[in-house]
Amino acid sequence: MSRELTVSFAAIALQALTFPQLNQIHAQLIVFNFLSRKSFWASRLISCCTRLRAPPYYTRLVFDSVAFPNVFVVTSMYKYLSRMDMADDALRLYEQRSRCGILPDAWSFPVVIKSAGEFGVLFQAIVEKLGFFKDPYVRNVIMDMYVKHESVQSARKVFDQITHRVGSDWNVMISGYWKWGNKEEACKLFDMMPENDTDVVSWTVMITGFAKLKDLENARKYFDLMPEKSVVSWNAMLSGYAQNGFTEETIRLFNDMLRFGVKPNETTWVIVISACSLRADPSLAHSLVKLIHEQRVRLNCYVKTALLDMHAKCRDILSARRIFNELGTQKNLVTWNAMISGYTRIGDLTSARQLFDIMPERNIVSWNSMIAGYAHNGQPALAIEFFEEMIDYGDSKPDEVTMISVLSACGHMGDLELGNCIVDYISKNQIKLNVSGYRSLIFMYARCGNLWEAKRVFDETKERDVVSYNTLLSAFAANGDGVETLRLFSKMKGEGIEPDHTTYTSVLTACNRAGLLQEGQKIFESITNPSINHYACMDDLLG
Repeated sequence: MSRELTVSFAAIALQALTFPQLNQIHAQLIVFNFLSRKSFWASRLISCCTRLRAPPYYTRLVFDSVAFPNVFVVTSMYKYLSRMDMADDALRLYEQRSRCGILPDAWSFPVVIKSAGEFGVLFQAIVEKLGFFKDPYVRNVIMDMYVKHESVQSARKVFDQITHRVGSDWNVMISGYWKWGNKEEACKLFDMMPENDTDVVSWTVMITGFAKLKDLENARKYFDLMPEKSVVSWNAMLSGYAQNGFTEETIRLFNDMLRFGVKPNETTWVIVISACSLRADPSLAHSLVKLIHEQRVRLNCYVKTALLDMHAKCRDILSARRIFNELGTQKNLVTWNAMISGYTRIGDLTSARQLFDIMPERNIVSWNSMIAGYAHNGQPALAIEFFEEMIDYGDSKPDEVTMISVLSACGHMGDLELGNCIVDYISKNQIKLNVSGYRSLIFMYARCGNLWEAKRVFDETKERDVVSYNTLLSAFAANGDGVETLRLFSKMKGEGIEPDHTTYTSVLTACNRAGLLQEGQKIFESITNPSINHYACMDDLLG
């Protein structure tokens, strides 16, 4: 076989997008008798198996087809086992090889350690005995394994053993402290780091660490202090703003990036597009798409999926569906979920259900999108039906997001008995509710007419906001209980929570129904910018 043909087939194999496609390529290799160089092809096929998460039986078949696999084949197999979290299989392979007297070298040992998962830390003694501990890459992987699977203190012991440290040793240790949320030690170690060992990675680790703890002020401080920045550094800061909901800052920093002549990569575009999605602003989305065309950005499946999600959130369902169709075999679970969510957002539950029924696999997000779609589009009974179907199907376990939609559906149905059953389900399955969850619980009890149970849940809620208060205020107002409504309103202001348009409408309605003229007039006069609804409430109150 010619070298040109070999390179050509190798390139084709790397472009396989699905496991069936890889199977077809493998078959062609056999038909054309290209497998004479078994180690070469086994290594490449196993690499493709890793990328596509191919079934273990198939990957093992490829590996076993080589009687005497070389280091490239074995390393590829370890990488596959690592990607598939098959630590037991990785250890078995290591034992088989070591019994034959074949041990990994410094180049492949890090892959072996990673593939062993939580057992990777057991290799430290072997590495030291073989003299590989002096290799920074090997010892960095051991430190990282301790951080992930044991403790940051164990990693620190390894760090302290190193007599001649290099920059990567410091970076791994600092990153380890951030992973465990230990800002103080991370900062202390960064300050101790010799200046000649500090590099772009060191600064980026600090930016990422601060951003994860939502300390964006310090993240930006370190970003601005960087002697030099890479695109990864820019992405770290952009991601920090985007993930914490600061869309304006994300866009402003992105514009700075372009102005300084730094070329965004695909990750940059995904971050920026995702940030713009939160705004759900069609004009902003249009400007961003125009910029992408002007910059001639290469649209991989991740960028396209982010664009799809942005269009869907801006209710431009035709553009979203066009991208969805263009993705073809590149569609992943995130793509399907984004498209389903887009349809539910505009109330097209028929199209959402059609996609849900044909998607290759589902997860909790898929089910939650459908349940929320039915609950928020006037079909609460179907939301409950879908919830029951989810439990029966058993591929995804309901979480807090599921229960928020289900409780909302019970409230809209006014079915207290069903609501109590759902509360029992939450308790038995130990599903923890946050502020949004308790808000939905208050809403359910209030809409079902059990105001005092709604009040009990409200009083037990540690974090209350304007929406929590408005839910309960509107319930008491609808029931004509002006005294309790005014008491709640006073408590709300006492907690420093600013009333909004809905708050004042509920309180004025309560005063009207309870005949509290003076109280109503006083509250109306305190409103800075009364709306038409507020004037209408006062008109009713004054008769």
